[in-house]
Amino acid sequence: MVDEARDEKAQDELAWEPLKTEHLVRDRWMDFRREEYLMPDGTTFSPFYNYSKRDYAVILARDEEGKYLCVRQYRHGIRKVTTEFVAGGLEYAAGEAEMTGGPDSKAGAQKLLPGMAEIVYEDALDAAKRELLEETGYESDDWEKLITIPSHATLSDDYVHVFVAQNCRRVSDQGLDDTEFLNVVRLTAEELEALIAAGEFQQCVHVMTWYMAKDKGLLS
Repeated sequence: MVDEARDEKAQDELAWEPLKTEHLVRDRWMDFRREEYLMPDGTTFSPFYNYSKRDYAVILARDEEGKYLCVRQYRHGIRKVTTEFVAGGLEYAAGEAEMTGGPDSKAGAQKLLPGMAEIVYEDALDAAKRELLEETGYESDDWEKLITIPSHATLSDDYVHVFVAQNCRRVSDQGLDDTEFLNVVRLTAEELEALIAAGEFQQCVHVMTWYMAKDKGLLS
């Protein structure tokens, strides 16, 4: 109890107090903000930039032959074609919404658009299963959740839900969105680790996923 009280006091002493928020971009995809904060020593500082967006899922998928299902696609952030695991955002269960936010907003904070009674997100596992099927045409009956963790705690309040899918089997063609252009590649463990070692598996959460799954003995 003493340690818990000490930790709570430290949290209070280290917390920043938001003073002012300016929404630079706020639409159905993102709430991008410029903010001013009161620091623990009583000084103020601005600007800090942060944003809200939807949570997403990452899937480490292995097929019945023991190969890992990855995708190759263009990532406009680094302007390169990357090799990575299947991943995608949680979708709204019904209707459309737009981003709201502010210093106290939680991941995926949304505002209703006309005609919506409430906002409901699909379950993270349901999202993972949907993304795997859409991007690769594969399904699995053997799923394990690894972790839910902030995607980028310094800048964003969204979370990533990480899953492992074993014994995946192909059941259909891809069902890609209008802006998705990607190819499926099946890699051995050795090929995948070679990409990671060379810095060519360029999604940090995906690299974390590989080593967490390996540490739990899920890749043997």
